[in-house]
Amino acid sequence: MDEQALLGLNPNADSDFRQRALAYFEQLKISPDAWQVCAEALAQRTYSDDHIKFFCFQVLEHQVKYKYSELTTVQQQLIRETLISWLQAQMLNPQPEKTFIRNKAAQVFALLFVTEYLTRWPKFFFDILSVVDLNPRGVDLYLRILMAIDSELVDRDVVHTSEEARRNTLIKDTMREQCIPNLVESWYQILQNYQYTNSEVTCQCLEVVGAYVSWIDLSLIANDRFINMLLGHMSIEVLREEACDCLFEIVNKGMDPVDKMKLVESLCQVLQSAGFFSIDQEEDVDFLARFSKLVNGMGQSLIVSWTKLIKNGDIKNAQEALQAIETKVALMLQLLIHEDDDISSNIIGFCYDYLHILKQLPVLSDQQKANVEAIMLAVMKKLTYDEEYNFENEGEDEAMFVEYRKQLKLLLDRLAQVSPELLLASVRRVFSSTLQNWQTTRFMEVEVAIRLLYMLAEALPVSHGAHFSGDVSKASALQDMMRTLVTSGVSSYQHTSVTLEFFETVVRYEKFFTVEPQHIPCVLMAFLDHRGLRHSSAKVRSRTAYLFSRFVKSLNKQMNPFIEDILNRIQDLLELSPPENGYQSLLSSDDQLFIYETAGVLIVNSEYPAERKQALMRNLLTPLMEKFKILLEKLMLAQDEERQASLADCLNHAVGFASRTSKAFSNKQTVKQCGCSEVYLDCLQTFLPALSCPLQKDILRSGVRTFLHRMIICLEEEVLPFIPSASEHMLKDCEAKDLQEFIPLINQITAKFKIQVSPFLQQMFMPLLHAIFEVLLRPAEENDQSAALEKQMLRRSYFAFLQTVTGSGMSEVIANQGAENVERVLVTVIQGAVEYPDPIAQKTCFIILSKLVELWGGKDGPVGFADFVYKHIVPACFLAPLKQTFDLADAQTVLALSECAVTLKTIHLKRGPECVQYLQQEYLPSLQVAPEIIQEFCQALQQPDAKVFKNYLKVFFQRAKP
Repeated sequence: MDEQALLGLNPNADSDFRQRALAYFEQLKISPDAWQVCAEALAQRTYSDDHIKFFCFQVLEHQVKYKYSELTTVQQQLIRETLISWLQAQMLNPQPEKTFIRNKAAQVFALLFVTEYLTRWPKFFFDILSVVDLNPRGVDLYLRILMAIDSELVDRDVVHTSEEARRNTLIKDTMREQCIPNLVESWYQILQNYQYTNSEVTCQCLEVVGAYVSWIDLSLIANDRFINMLLGHMSIEVLREEACDCLFEIVNKGMDPVDKMKLVESLCQVLQSAGFFSIDQEEDVDFLARFSKLVNGMGQSLIVSWTKLIKNGDIKNAQEALQAIETKVALMLQLLIHEDDDISSNIIGFCYDYLHILKQLPVLSDQQKANVEAIMLAVMKKLTYDEEYNFENEGEDEAMFVEYRKQLKLLLDRLAQVSPELLLASVRRVFSSTLQNWQTTRFMEVEVAIRLLYMLAEALPVSHGAHFSGDVSKASALQDMMRTLVTSGVSSYQHTSVTLEFFETVVRYEKFFTVEPQHIPCVLMAFLDHRGLRHSSAKVRSRTAYLFSRFVKSLNKQMNPFIEDILNRIQDLLELSPPENGYQSLLSSDDQLFIYETAGVLIVNSEYPAERKQALMRNLLTPLMEKFKILLEKLMLAQDEERQASLADCLNHAVGFASRTSKAFSNKQTVKQCGCSEVYLDCLQTFLPALSCPLQKDILRSGVRTFLHRMIICLEEEVLPFIPSASEHMLKDCEAKDLQEFIPLINQITAKFKIQVSPFLQQMFMPLLHAIFEVLLRPAEENDQSAALEKQMLRRSYFAFLQTVTGSGMSEVIANQGAENVERVLVTVIQGAVEYPDPIAQKTCFIILSKLVELWGGKDGPVGFADFVYKHIVPACFLAPLKQTFDLADAQTVLALSECAVTLKTIHLKRGPECVQYLQQEYLPSLQVAPEIIQEFCQALQQPDAKVFKNYLKVFFQRAKP
């Protein structure tokens, strides 16, 4: 072996050596006999360096995984012998190998096992057991090999081909017949031998039992001698967590409902009498988390049994199962309410399913009602934040609590299904008592009280948020709570979580304010002052900006009296903060977008006359335009790149804000009615010069492009005079991404104005195509993935453009480009349909071809087009689906094939019998298609029902492909 290259395997080696080692590894993988050197090195223990040993196993792994079938019988025998002699050597080693080497060795054993067990090595386990016996080092490896085999055979996370899945099923069946009882016996011996002397091996063995239980005969494990031993392990501190997991896997195994019930009940009796149900005596939270998972498994298993028994009509046993479930509820509640969230989280499944049973029962006993109430109180308590929660800097613990809260929310929703009245009454009680004394109550209790009110909206669903009509008692309870929320002054509570919950709830129940509009002013003030948009926390300001826009939009009918006041109060929040003054504005530019949108909505939906609306809109937009002009001049003169970037950012924000105000309009009509067309045309004239700025092109173009998209909707044909020069600027020295973003704009204009923009399109058609081809033809590095993806996306955009032009009835735009250019365009469409393995683009290309055949394929079509149909379009319909890359199992590809069928049908429609004759006598014979198949194909093509031909075409190509 190349000793120099091996030095690079050391993690501390410098990068040159590491590169060399990587290259050497690749070289050995390809080499037909390098694995033999590695096998010899392992068998003879040539190297003591751990990284080299690991490396040798990696080379062997590659050989077994990818090249095993190429080896001779003798070579395969050599690999088996190498592994066995390596295993024998481990028994004598003074020091065990490092864990990562043992795991890698186990993986290689497992790979060899799945390859050889059914054919050449049926005695795999007996050979290994005869080597390891009960030697602790051997047992460790034996158990690792078993875990590696389990993950090869049954690991759900590994994606297997159908061939591998069949093989794995066969292996498991054969193992069940031939060796599983012996393996189980070996596990029993290992557990008995090492339970008091070697906790590591014992835990490994318990893990193996837990893994295999899911697919072996349960009676081998669920019997007195095994279960008693496992229960014994529950009392040994170092073993009990693994024993718990092992019992969980046993309980989880699918089996007859009555047998499962007996198994669970016998386990519970032993656990209870051993004192495991006394949760408060136990201080080890890690163990309790596992124990909670076990109880959850037992509870859910009983529920599955109950469901099956009810379904089978076995009422007597179902009653027993329900009784068994009920006796676990007290323990479930203790675990649910436990202060450790992991312990609580692990039992939620049982809790959720138990409530589902109660929902199905015709009437609840007093005990069951008490259980529901206890679960409800537990959920309310557990929803509460603890002291340690860091609101300013949320990390992993905080994220876990947020996830846990989502689980509790599901429980609350389920409680609402079981007993909506009880839930409403409980929440009302907690809410009212907390808000009465909010000034002296801890933040987490105030937050959870408001949170519960917020959660009721989803727990007690209604259509379109109509919580305050319909069911009188529910409506009045919610109305009371909302009234308390907005009049209690709790919006002034000095904690961000309470403030945010207040605003979230106010917006969720916005319909309350249509019932009691007198509360709108005080809520608006909360939004606008130090409680909301001017809060000391950026997080609160940001969220409030979004919620404020939602509040105003949903209540726009009620906003009229407050419009001028709101606009005055948000004036400073609309400031475009230029980069140079170092002034830190209260809101980020993303948050300001919501404020601009809100201002637009207030003006547009107001009851003011058009002149007043126009004046207010001018006041809103003029400062942006003025700032824009100044900043653009500064950008032209800026030398420093960083300064250029920050100025361009600021210019982009200005355009974005103006765009956002226009979201209040739905179409040109509303803009005209408000008298606002002129101010937006002024904006256009102000912003367009940015397109000719040579600096920071990407960001400026992107902003102006978005603005143009909006204006096409708001101003319609009034935008058209600006389009030609804007397009010209946007096509100058552009990249793939620029073009990709520019084409949708042209598509929007084409589809909307059609014939009106024909002269413009004819003029810019070839310049746009030249820009596209120029970018597509640029050379790129062979393995530059992102460049390849950009080109693919640009190609798609190009075809989408042609599709829009042809689909909008504008084929004359292409026809008027001169014969040479027309042919060039058509050839690119044929290439798109056939040569690039991109089904999305191929589908578009066939749509274009169908459209062109429909428009030009008749007797009076352009000169030479009929020839083009037979020379290029017909062959494309066959060559594309015949490519290896055209995968008929892929949904997108099937859609492409469907359009290909439409193309052929359209050709037949336009050219009639001539097309059939061409296929029959010239084209299909040239592909060596059998005469009877040609006959069949032509008959299918002539069927009036297009669907028949589509289905036929798929079968035709499935048969044609090897």
